[in-house]
Amino acid sequence: SVSPISIRRGASARSREARAELMARRPRVLTMIMAGGKGERLHPLTRERSKPAVPFGGRYRIIDFVLSNFVNSGIRSIYVLTQYKAQSLVEHLQRGWLRQGPGEFVTIVPAQMQLGASWYRGTADAIYQNLHLIEQNRPDVVAVFSATRRLSGWTAPQAQLASRITAALQMLGPAVLVGVSTDQPSTAGIGCWSRTSNQ
Repeated sequence: SVSPISIRRGASARSREARAELMARRPRVLTMIMAGGKGERLHPLTRERSKPAVPFGGRYRIIDFVLSNFVNSGIRSIYVLTQYKAQSLVEHLQRGWLRQGPGEFVTIVPAQMQLGASWYRGTADAIYQNLHLIEQNRPDVVAVFSATRRLSGWTAPQAQLASRITAALQMLGPAVLVGVSTDQPSTAGIGCWSRTSNQ
């Protein structure tokens, strides 16, 4: 299934005591939104813009669903990682979303070849090339989310996001992956994983 969110605990939450301390206060959450998609299946709407920048309902763009979910959930430390035909998306974010304050920001992060002569080569590489941003912010939790993926059934985004973060802090493993089931005959070009009946 598609993996729209991956939540990783920070190094400070690796022990039971640290997790208990984090549960007693509001954890510091850093969000990395993947907004570099070509959106080939939406052509010709993506002929001149990336998929997250495709207009929706007049003045809105597809990325607005994800951004509003996080901001309205009180999660307001957000990096938007861009790459493909980003100008339209950048202009939209500059007009309506860029903000700055103590622990509160929506910042555009273009592909910059941070670690060699290649642009982002997928979600994992995009995060890898921007590990310095995570280290600078020192969050308790890192949420990695697609700019164009809205989970079906997420009718209460504040409660849903909070529950995912709580689950991440309670897990003994280093990551929590959330996805949606699919019976699509072809899953080429999208990130998938399989699970056994006891997972």
